[in-house]
Amino acid sequence: MLSSLPGPLILLLSSILAIANTAILVPVLLLLALIKLLIPVAPVRRLFSRLIIGVAETWISINSFLVRAFTRADWQVTGLEHLQPDDWYLVLSNHQSWVDIVVLQDLCNRRIPLLKFFLKSQLIWVPLLGLAWWALDFPFMKRYSKEYLQRHPELRGTDVEATRRACQKFAELPVSVMNFVEGTRFTPKKHAQQQSPFRYLLKPKVGGVAFVLETMGDMLHAIVDITIVYPDGRPTLTDLLSGRVRRVLVDIRRREIPRELLGGSYENDLAVREAFQQWINRIWAEKDALMAEQSRTAEQS
Repeated sequence: MLSSLPGPLILLLSSILAIANTAILVPVLLLLALIKLLIPVAPVRRLFSRLIIGVAETWISINSFLVRAFTRADWQVTGLEHLQPDDWYLVLSNHQSWVDIVVLQDLCNRRIPLLKFFLKSQLIWVPLLGLAWWALDFPFMKRYSKEYLQRHPELRGTDVEATRRACQKFAELPVSVMNFVEGTRFTPKKHAQQQSPFRYLLKPKVGGVAFVLETMGDMLHAIVDITIVYPDGRPTLTDLLSGRVRRVLVDIRRREIPRELLGGSYENDLAVREAFQQWINRIWAEKDALMAEQSRTAEQS
């Protein structure tokens, strides 16, 4: 019924409710995080970590309910049976729109551990959300450019060690580390500038995946490979909140982490770097072929 309302009214109502959901639950999350910080006892910290995650999952569930209630989108999803809520995952996905994050949260929420992103250290200053990410133990990382490291070689490797220390807390509770391998959203302009060999994807940036596996490889048990297709064109968040998204196709596959890729240094070992690149390129070729097949099938339906 709500999806039959005029688009501008859907946008207004869904936006107001989403903002209210955030304004109510984020302070609750921060209060729990403060209590956790003030009581440095391991069992208490684990309890409050679970409570904090529960608040975040409730926030996602409400947002997902709003999306489903206000839109008429046809969700076609395969592979949900591969997901387990009590395992440690590296989640890989293509990236076309900010809507991807809503889709991923909707499908993964409470089916696998809460998605966590590696964030630039500057993002902790984002109003409200920065503190929420901190409360949820998102790793904040400080990465240095090659030029900067050439001027300050003493800092080489410090980003990996700092992130490894930040990720030690992930050993206590299952976690899903999210990585958009392309590093940015797909656009035809970026695709042309890169001269990408893939039809529907940008070139994968292997370094991010290698960084995660170098710092957390002994914790993660499997890869969740997710492919998202919007047959009617790449939507914006405004399209989603206005009820203009019609179809969402999602394919979910579980992949094993190649053990031979663990233990080496992507940055310093050429053989390791080439092995990572070949592995990710094979996955990306399969993903590109899958997106082509899904697009053809959608056009025929």
